[in-house]
Amino acid sequence: MNPPVTVREYAWLTTDEIESGLDRAQIPPSAFKWLCDLNDSFTKAGTALAQIAGQCWLRLDNFVGVLESPCGMRLEILPKHFEQGDCIALNRKLLCKMIQTAFNLKTRQVGPADLTLFDAPLSEWVMLQFLLELDNLVKRGLRFDYHRVEEEQRYLRGQLDIVRQIRQPPGRQHQFQLRHDVFLPDRPENRLLMLALQKVCTATQQPDSWRLAHELRGLLQELPASRDVKADLKLWRNDRLMAHYQPVKPWCELVLGESMPTAVSGNWHGISLLFPMEKLFERYVEACLRRTLPACATLQRQVKQEFLCRHNEQGMFQLKPDMLITQNTRRWVLDTKWKRLDQSTNKYGLSQADFYQLYAYGQHYLRDQPQGEMLLIYPCKASFDKPLAPFRFSPQLQLWVVPFDLELGALVDRQSEPLPLWRDSSTAQLS
Repeated sequence: MNPPVTVREYAWLTTDEIESGLDRAQIPPSAFKWLCDLNDSFTKAGTALAQIAGQCWLRLDNFVGVLESPCGMRLEILPKHFEQGDCIALNRKLLCKMIQTAFNLKTRQVGPADLTLFDAPLSEWVMLQFLLELDNLVKRGLRFDYHRVEEEQRYLRGQLDIVRQIRQPPGRQHQFQLRHDVFLPDRPENRLLMLALQKVCTATQQPDSWRLAHELRGLLQELPASRDVKADLKLWRNDRLMAHYQPVKPWCELVLGESMPTAVSGNWHGISLLFPMEKLFERYVEACLRRTLPACATLQRQVKQEFLCRHNEQGMFQLKPDMLITQNTRRWVLDTKWKRLDQSTNKYGLSQADFYQLYAYGQHYLRDQPQGEMLLIYPCKASFDKPLAPFRFSPQLQLWVVPFDLELGALVDRQSEPLPLWRDSSTAQLS
């Protein structure tokens, strides 16, 4: 087993002998070839995992998470956010928090599993949380289901199948054709949990997780593993009788790789958790804002109501802002960008293309507003720690560029300007 490799977004990976760090690291040739093949599959799907530079260098894109290669190398990719102090621990803690919030995951904080104390790669944290939830589920009791069994026996049990019994050949009339129900734990939910547990047993490298995983595997050894993950997920019931299964479901999906924004293609998956940082930031901001909105306001994600233009009475080029907040008759358009801004530089590092995009959103989604206001949200950094003065497209339309504090999970408002949306220390409100 190769030692784990920890890097940040946009890090360089090579097969050459170099001193490894967060921004460049050495990996085995077999893992390098696997990453190149994986990047080809991503490129065919319309995105890119990395940029290939020569025969022995590649540069990662803005994906974060964990990748496990067939040769056993585990690559952990962290966000490029903290630059000082223990960057690995801080960025890992931040990534776990963003995933937990974005996917509405509940964790059982027990001893070393606490997010501030558990200093292990992201995949180990996910596997431990899955094991803790599964352990709690087993203690509460698995759900069983009745399965119809048709068999031939020398004694009567259940219901006699008259038709099959009459058709018995001479000399076999002493055998009974029976139908009866057996109460078994063979249900879609349990099959998925068993498959995820088998995956964790072979992947975890933490002693506590390994021990708990094999204890649970011994208790559930009679359960069959799922052979069709997608089909069993569709059959997962969410009714009242299955309420105690709900806490473990999202962790099971993460372990099985079924809730990834970007799935890892190919025949080998291992324990791979891969997230586009742009999408993860968007979902994290959305989840945090939902918690702070007043009851009279609603937040819609990825709205698809307007088009850039119409041709032959048909809409063309759909406009999809990240979020749209509505309160009574007022609307706000919000868009997120995972990018560093610098208030000391010319134009702050803002993109002209992003402004064109927001202008199109405002013209179509806010055209009936007496004062249209939009928010362009970037991560809060030391070089960008307060909102910029508003950018005016017209007297009726303006754009705010606002930092978002990833640790607090809130928009930053130093109240230097009356932002249309903010959260203070005691309450959340819309102006």
